Amino acid sequence: MNREIDLSVSAYGVTRPLDYDVVILPWGATEPHNLHLPYLTDAILSHDVAVDAAQRALDDYGIRTMVLPPVAMGAQNPGQRDLKFCIHYRQDTQCAILADTVASLHHQGFRKLLIINGHGGNTFKGMIRDLAVDYPDFFILSSEWFAVLPAKEWFDNPGDHADELETSVMMHYHPELVNLSEAGSGLAYPFALQSLREKTAWLPRHWTLVTEDTGIGNPRMASAEKGCRFAEAVAKKYATLLKELAAVQCEQDFYATSL
Repeated sequence: MNREIDLSVSAYGVTRPLDYDVVILPWGATEPHNLHLPYLTDAILSHDVAVDAAQRALDDYGIRTMVLPPVAMGAQNPGQRDLKFCIHYRQDTQCAILADTVASLHHQGFRKLLIINGHGGNTFKGMIRDLAVDYPDFFILSSEWFAVLPAKEWFDNPGDHADELETSVMMHYHPELVNLSEAGSGLAYPFALQSLREKTAWLPRHWTLVTEDTGIGNPRMASAEKGCRFAEAVAKKYATLLKELAAVQCEQDFYATSL
């Protein structure tokens, strides 16, 4: 536990004398994850991956970043609100949270924010474009930690919700929160319309018509070892991003000066 880089456990006495290059905002949701993972899986994992990335950036490159407490307010698909304690947060609510966070950080002199998202239902592009109008000197980047590396190269049978990937990474960070023997199969039913299967158009999946246990992808082949390898590789990728982002001084620095 490094109190210099994790605001969840830090204190002002620790942070006050230190300079920070980038701020990281983990973002998740509050929703069931099959029958064996916590409701806050998306928030927990985005936070843990962010802390590992921040630690690696500090150890390898001397780049100090602060990881904010994770946001558990995520957007849900139709049908998910039917599931006990699954909470849907509207786009307006998420916009307000991000806007208030950016306003506070900008006032304090910070200019770089990386969102590490753990929930596929969250979309930040429109919010970031709007905030770029209000804060043209504040750079906001968004990323999905589970998509940084191709899952098929790391797992035997990845899905996209409470699957082998998420279960493995949770087993790595918090094995006490996982009881794999309770997991459902994660069987999911695809769209009947071929055009939707081919992604000609997009429609939010109705969750209770797609899956019986809220999972999409069989988690049975998950292991802490797989989760460790994947999480470490993702943290390494993020550490490189943080090093590059720390070197940016102005908007022009994001762009090549020649082909």
